[in-house]
Amino acid sequence: MANHDSSKKRIRQTATRRLRNRYYAKTARNAVRNLRKMTDKAAAEAKYPEVAAMLDRLASKNTISKNKASNLKSKLAKHIAKISA
Repeated sequence: MANHDSSKKRIRQTATRRLRNRYYAKTARNAVRNLRKMTDKAAAEAKYPEVAAMLDRLASKNTISKNKASNLKSKLAKHIAKISA
C-alpha cells in the first residue's frame, strides 16, 4: 500500500482515468460494431463521421493508438463503399 500522499493521489487518479478510458473505448467499439452491421448505405454514410470523430478523439488522448484509429476508419470506409445502395 502507498505511504505518500502523492502516491495515494496518483492511485486515485489512475483508477478514475482507467474507468473513463474503458467507458469511452467500449462506447467506440460498440459504435464501430453497429456501423459494420448496417446494411443501408445512406444511414452508414451519415453515421461514419460521428464514429470517425469518436476514434480520433480516443487516439488524441492515447486511449487507442493513432494507427489503430486510422486502420478502423479505413476499414469502415471500405465497408461503406461495398454496401450496395
